[in-house]
Amino acid sequence: MEFSSSMAMKMGSCVVVLGLITWVLYVYGNIWYKSKRVRRKLIAQGIKGPQPSFLCGNIADMQRIQAQVNNFIEAPNNGRRCNNNVNHHQFLAHDYTATLFPYFEHWRKKYGQVYTYSTGMKQHLYVNNPELVTEMNQSITLDLGKPTYITNKLAPLLGNGILRANGHSWANQRKLVAAEFFMDKVKGMVGLMIESAQPLLRKWEELISGTGTGLAEVKVDADLRDFSADVISRVCFGHSYFKGKDLFSKLRKLQKTMSDQGGFLFGLNGFRGKLFLSSKKQKQISSLEKEIESLIWSLVDERKRECSSWEKDLMQLLLEAAMADKSLGKEFSRRFIVDNCKNIYFAGHETTAIAASWSLMLLALHPQWQEKIRTEVAEVCPHGIPHADSLPLLKTVNMVIHEVLRLYPPAAFVSREAYEDIQIGDINVPKGVCLWTLIPTLHRDPENWGQDSNEFKPERFKEGVSQACKFPQAYVPFGLGPRLCLGRNFAMVQLKVVLALIISKFSFSLSPSYSHSPAYRMIVEPGHGVYIIIKKL
Repeated sequence: MEFSSSMAMKMGSCVVVLGLITWVLYVYGNIWYKSKRVRRKLIAQGIKGPQPSFLCGNIADMQRIQAQVNNFIEAPNNGRRCNNNVNHHQFLAHDYTATLFPYFEHWRKKYGQVYTYSTGMKQHLYVNNPELVTEMNQSITLDLGKPTYITNKLAPLLGNGILRANGHSWANQRKLVAAEFFMDKVKGMVGLMIESAQPLLRKWEELISGTGTGLAEVKVDADLRDFSADVISRVCFGHSYFKGKDLFSKLRKLQKTMSDQGGFLFGLNGFRGKLFLSSKKQKQISSLEKEIESLIWSLVDERKRECSSWEKDLMQLLLEAAMADKSLGKEFSRRFIVDNCKNIYFAGHETTAIAASWSLMLLALHPQWQEKIRTEVAEVCPHGIPHADSLPLLKTVNMVIHEVLRLYPPAAFVSREAYEDIQIGDINVPKGVCLWTLIPTLHRDPENWGQDSNEFKPERFKEGVSQACKFPQAYVPFGLGPRLCLGRNFAMVQLKVVLALIISKFSFSLSPSYSHSPAYRMIVEPGHGVYIIIKKL
């Protein structure tokens, strides 16, 4: 019996060791080898990049470069965190991508506008060449979609809605959603946008009255977020923000919880479990996801009971469109309404509020552009209140918004994954490669925009985007190709409305409390908020 027991233990140990060896061979043979083969295909085309290590790829390099930059930022008197005491041209020219994504800038300077790198077993292609981005913009293939490893991480926030879906699922959803954001539909929402802005305007007027000085300091981020949330609530459900306040609060909390997991995009926390969320965080995310879905359905059901057949809002129209398409099935229709409600709330609320915040920051630094907008609004908008027909006449507002989105686009990246081998320009992109375009770097490329590319000059858009730069299709604040943001008309109109209303009532300058520190939290936002000093006209 002793001999038999000893033999069994030895055999068991052998099985474990053999299993471990088999796993290692599998990883190397079926994953690592494939990654190396893909990298070799790219290298053979003259594309260079940092040498990856086994299993980790270039993650250790990314960690090291990021740590060096963080140490430099945190060092006293280093001059990187700019405030109002620093000449504004200095921090406008501040290349915040070198702070937020320093590894990309490090490699771009070393390898050029196109290079390859890897995270773990995943091979990436950095593409910031304007001509290649133009090629990507013209591509209509469904074989170029959102990277699956990123969309999997975003599932709690976006479900399988249009921002996350790929292939035919995305195409079906786009067919249903796109029509509701055509300009003729968006123009009908202008009245709701103006109503939503009134609490913000009254709040600022009351703050000024309360100081007794004719001036007040305002942190605009939260107020603009409330305004944008109110617009989305009215458009989607026909009610004000306050009725859906709990939903927005939970969506914001979910976004912060997910983005607080450092290295969200590339897993820069390393291995040994750090690549994955802690069980506590995972439970928190799962709980928030369920609460959000429950709140959405509660609001949908409430709206169904309240609404007559002739006063339909966006969510009702989308739901009816999904239900009418019998090929989609009942379960798809249910998931469609929940997931796209989350998508519209996140994309339509968060990004627009951040773009408005950056707009006020830049206009605070350039009062001459406030005056130009004020004069224009007075000429084309009765009593300073825009309407659907006057919006196309706000040329100056349009130029300013385009320039803000060029310098501070809320979306940091255009990311795509090749689901099959595809051709982009003269590059053959192998199946499985993820392509990354860093939008702020692309938008500040002096070869495309000129030597003043870091300066705030809205007049560059005087003749439209087509005349503003050498490669206009490399201006991509709303993404590119067939996956161009469906809500771009909605966002542009909302920004025009709120800026016209604010500037017709107030003049403002940047507060000494403002600290210029762009931060990446799924979108690029002011890290410490935007503080301005306002004066009622």
